Parts: sequence; C-alpha cells; structure tokens
Amino acid sequence: MAYPSNVRIVEVGARDGLQNEASVTTEQKISLINALSDAGLRDIEAGAFVSPKWVPQMADSAEVIKGLNVAKEVNLSALTPNLKGAEAALEVGVKEFAIFTAASEAFTQKNINCSISDSIERFKPVVELAKANGVKVRGYVSCVLGCPYQGEVEPDVVLDVCKQLLAMGCYEVSLGDTIGVGTPNKVQALLTLLLEHISADKLAVHFHDTYGQALANISKALEMGIATIDSAVAGLGGCPYAKGASGNVATEDVVYLLQGLGINPQIDLERLAKAGWAICEALNKQPVSKVSLALQAKC
Repeated sequence: MAYPSNVRIVEVGARDGLQNEASVTTEQKISLINALSDAGLRDIEAGAFVSPKWVPQMADSAEVIKGLNVAKEVNLSALTPNLKGAEAALEVGVKEFAIFTAASEAFTQKNINCSISDSIERFKPVVELAKANGVKVRGYVSCVLGCPYQGEVEPDVVLDVCKQLLAMGCYEVSLGDTIGVGTPNKVQALLTLLLEHISADKLAVHFHDTYGQALANISKALEMGIATIDSAVAGLGGCPYAKGASGNVATEDVVYLLQGLGINPQIDLERLAKAGWAICEALNKQPVSKVSLALQAKC
C-alpha cells in the first residue's frame, strides 16, 4: 500500500477540543500549547475569536496566544468566523485564519443561523483581510459524511462547498465528520469524487470518533493520498449534536498509527501523552486516547 511519505498533523485540541469541555484557566491553555510544541507539533489551532456569549471557553484566546512560548516554526491558527474576529486575531499576530461552514443546509441554519451560501458570503471580508496581511486561510466543511438534522449528505454538495472555499482563497479544506458516523466505504466514495476535481494536497480530514471509526477512516484517507490529518490531544472535545459522542480522534492514536505504517510524523509520543495527561488532570477526566491510557498504565 502506497501511503504518503510525510503526513502533517493539525492539532485542534486547544480550540476544537477545549471549546467542548469544561473551562480551564488561561495558564493551563498556555501550558498545553507550549507542551504540544515541545512534543513536536508544528500546526496548532490555538484559539477562536468568537463571541464569548456563545463560546465562553474561548474568551481568553488573545491572552493565550500572547502568552505562548512555542518553537519559531510552529504555525498557530485561530478560528475567525467574521471580520471582527479576524481583526482581533490579526492584532495578536495570528498568521492563519480558519473559517467554517457545512455541507448541510440544516446544520448551517441550526449552528450559525444562515444558509451555506450566506455563510460563505460572510467569509469574503475575512479572506480579503487575510490577503492584505499575508495571512493564510484554511476552510472547514462540517457534516461531510452525515448530519444530525438531515441525515445523509450528498457528496456533490461537499464538492461544491469545497470548490467555493478554494476559489475564495483557502489554501486547504478540512473535511469534517462532525458527528462521527462515517465508515471507510463512505470515506472512499466521498474522496473518489473529490479527488476527481481537487488535488489531494488541498484536502485534509477531520474525524470524530463517535462510533469508533476514526482510525479506520484515516487509514482509508491515507490510502487515497490525503496527507493532512486533524486530531486532538487526549481525544479532547465532544459533539454537542450527538448525545454521548466522543470528541476528535486522539492525536496520540494517530501518531501511533502513523508510526506503525512506517510514517514518521516527527512527534515525540511520550511528550505528547504527558501534555494530554496534564490537561486531562485540569479537566478532571481521563484521556479518551487508547494509546495514552496504555502509556499511562506503564508509568
């Protein structure tokens, strides 16, 4: 099997993970991101510039980013859903904006109270600001393999949304299985269509592990040439749209999988696990990561 020789991991635990957990202190967030950097992670989603009314866990994102001491080669990104958020992110030196929409009309209406086309229209000033300031823009598409409100999602809709985000200026689109219902066959069917129109280097995968399929889905994506994977240390996060759902696939589990496939992601697994243990202690919970728990049992 010809897997990519190099795989990039985008660590989303400090944003997508923590925004779905109990609040932790600014200092604990800073310690987490610094520890992730020390473990070798070079792409870290560090915060979200959104209304604290809706996402109180991210209210201190500016303070977090200003307080970091990460390796100079670390790319810090932040969620910037509107111009106000993008301007605030720019003020603290963020060099990559993240914007998000969905492949489900029902989801966008419930989540951000607008249509898919309206959500993309809102991103235009964000992308213009980014271009004017040399900032990269990454796009997220939620619900690519299923929606909690409408059920099945048509691959053609996913393709259309991806094309629009790339045409706007996103350098990459992350495909999100938001409620974790995907299986390898569904991943294969979706990627077969997308790769007919979009090169693999412009796509990433973002799998939640609700039904325990995330690693199998990642393996299938790797087989098909996808070389960027989103994951969260310790499996942080949850899904507010699927009761009892687990969060993002754990970074520790992804690293272990890649190492087993002969792919070196340049990440220190022991240091990574320790970063997860520390934030889980702050959250008063156990890691979701099976690899992390196995390493913990050895200590």
